[in-house]
Amino acid sequence: MTTQLGNLFILAAPSGAGKSSLIKALLSKAPDVNVNPKQVSVSHTTRAPRPGEVDGEHYHFVSREQFEVLIAQQAFFEYAEVFGNYYGTSRITIENTLHQGIDVFLDIDWQGARQVKALMPDTCSIFILPPSTETLRERLVKRGQDEQSVIDKRMAEAVAEMSHYGEFDYVLVNDEFSETLQELSSIVEAQRLRTAKQQLRHQPLIDSLLSAE
Repeated sequence: MTTQLGNLFILAAPSGAGKSSLIKALLSKAPDVNVNPKQVSVSHTTRAPRPGEVDGEHYHFVSREQFEVLIAQQAFFEYAEVFGNYYGTSRITIENTLHQGIDVFLDIDWQGARQVKALMPDTCSIFILPPSTETLRERLVKRGQDEQSVIDKRMAEAVAEMSHYGEFDYVLVNDEFSETLQELSSIVEAQRLRTAKQQLRHQPLIDSLLSAE
C-alpha cells in the first residue's frame, strides 16, 4: 500500500483501561476539524448493542452470518473474534479516509493490530495500560455495563491482552487522565510531522524552496 496523506493510529488496551475515553477527549481538543481532521473508525461487530449505542455511530451491528460473508469478500482491513463476537474494520472506508488526508483512529485489540501492521507497517500503534489491576476492575464495575461474571472474564483476559504491549510503538499508563491525554496528543502531533508525511503535504513548497536561486 502506498504512503497515505492521512495517519493511521491504533489504540489497544484491556477493556476498562480508558482508550475510548482518551480518543474521544483527543478529538474534542482539535481546534478546527476542517483544518486538522481526525475520525474514529466505526467497526462492524456481531455483539448486541449496549444501552445507548447507536447502529452506524458506535458500531455497525450485523449478524454472525453477515459478518462471515464480509470475511469471504475480504471486506475487512482487520478482524478478530473477542469474547465470542466478531469485530472488524472496513478496508475501503479506511483507505478512502486516509487518501483524503484524514487521520483515522482504530480502537482494536492486539490481534487486529498485528493484521494492520502487516498491511501498513508505518501505522502508529499505542498500547494503554491501567495503573493497577485494582483500578482496572473498579473502572469496569463503575461502567455498569456488564454482569459480575462478564467482568471476571474481562479481568482474566486482561493479562493475556496486556502481555502483548511490547508489540506496540508506544506504551502509556493511564493513571492521571489529563497527563495521559497530553502524552497521546504529543505522539499524534509527532506522527503528523514525520518527514514522509510532511513531504506529501508540502511537496510544492519543498520543490519551490529547493529550486530557488
